Amino acid sequence: MTYGACLVFGIVFIVLAPTLAMWALITMKAAGTNVHPAKPALAIVRDGPFRFTRNPMYLALCLVQVALGFFLNDWITLLFVVPLALIFHYGVILREERYLTAKFGEPYLQYKREVRRWI
Repeated sequence: MTYGACLVFGIVFIVLAPTLAMWALITMKAAGTNVHPAKPALAIVRDGPFRFTRNPMYLALCLVQVALGFFLNDWITLLFVVPLALIFHYGVILREERYLTAKFGEPYLQYKREVRRWI
């Protein structure tokens, strides 16, 4: 891919990632729940980006990795998004989903059925 095209894709992803993360942060605060994952969840957030993905902040971090790969015009750097997503999936998301299922029960299970984990 040409450097110009990679630069354009890099810019798109580096703008999209923090925009998505900030949208998620604002939505979580508006819903009255904690943003920090180590603090207890106080509500199931279904508005904002949470209508499209259950994990917009983790997705945003993966998009930063994609942007970096495009900026460097390096496929290996770009492919590092795969282990990053796997670390999030197995190291964080599955554990959070078990916690949210135990805490909120059927309302959270319904949300899981309606909204995809990633995109």
